[in-house]
Amino acid sequence: MATYLEQLETPVPIVDLDRLAHNLDRMAAYATLNGLRLRPHVKTHKSPRIAAEQLRLGAVGLTCATLREAEVMSEVCNDIYVAYPPVGAARLERLARLPADVRLTVAADDIQSLDALGVAAMIGGRIIDVMIEADLGMHRVGVTSPQKAAAMALHLDRSSSLRFAGLQFYPGHIRSHVHEQADALAQLGRDISAYVDALTDVGCPPRVVSGGSTPAAWRMHEVPGVNEVRPGTYVYNDRTTAQIGACDWEDCALTVLATVVSVSVKGQAVIDAGTKALGREPLRAEGDGYGALLDHPEVIVSRPVGGTWDP
Repeated sequence: MATYLEQLETPVPIVDLDRLAHNLDRMAAYATLNGLRLRPHVKTHKSPRIAAEQLRLGAVGLTCATLREAEVMSEVCNDIYVAYPPVGAARLERLARLPADVRLTVAADDIQSLDALGVAAMIGGRIIDVMIEADLGMHRVGVTSPQKAAAMALHLDRSSSLRFAGLQFYPGHIRSHVHEQADALAQLGRDISAYVDALTDVGCPPRVVSGGSTPAAWRMHEVPGVNEVRPGTYVYNDRTTAQIGACDWEDCALTVLATVVSVSVKGQAVIDAGTKALGREPLRAEGDGYGALLDHPEVIVSRPVGGTWDP
């Protein structure tokens, strides 16, 4: 039996399945045409159903941010990359317990953490691939010099339970318009070259050089050496993605349906969608607010009012 929008209890996220399918097809085609391995990040959708479709369209595996995501996605995928350093006994124990038939790769940026990771791999009776994460501008995680990356690769080369898999970076600092990314991408290419050269010089050339981020994903084929992309937001897209030209507004597959609960104040409408429905932070640009009404672009979702939002 069909359910109509007016029958839904708001606030509620709505996914346009046709737009979702278009977005999945578009990224898969881009990766294939440019000879890039697609390993999409599941942090945006967290859905095994969508992940299975990404794999059907040619993704080589999945990228996860948490062990819980990895546990869930292991039901549909046997090649999982945990792109977050699994530090601490509890995380390492869960990592070791992932299904034995899953090829497991993790990110690391600290040579001391590798020993504990190696013990977890031995306890789990498995070989764990390791991607060395480099900080190329985001300043969040990652080794800060090619020499440190080379030292980590040599350490991995001596391990019996860990295997050096490659180099990864997250270009989240590149958020300019798609047509204005040339200089930042050129610098990215120079930085990657320095890391690849240092790794090659010590006899550990990276098999995979992996970059993430939807805003820069569409131009990753221009960066020499990159052979894998890990975008996540592209499945639904959002206002930021549209504003920087990485998609059209019509490509935004997820919207939030809300109900106007009060118009008692002139020039103001209060809706029932708060921070949990729309997000805790506005866009970076001043005046962009917490949401957009495509049929009324002049309206700004401006501020929280008693758990609801004042557009």
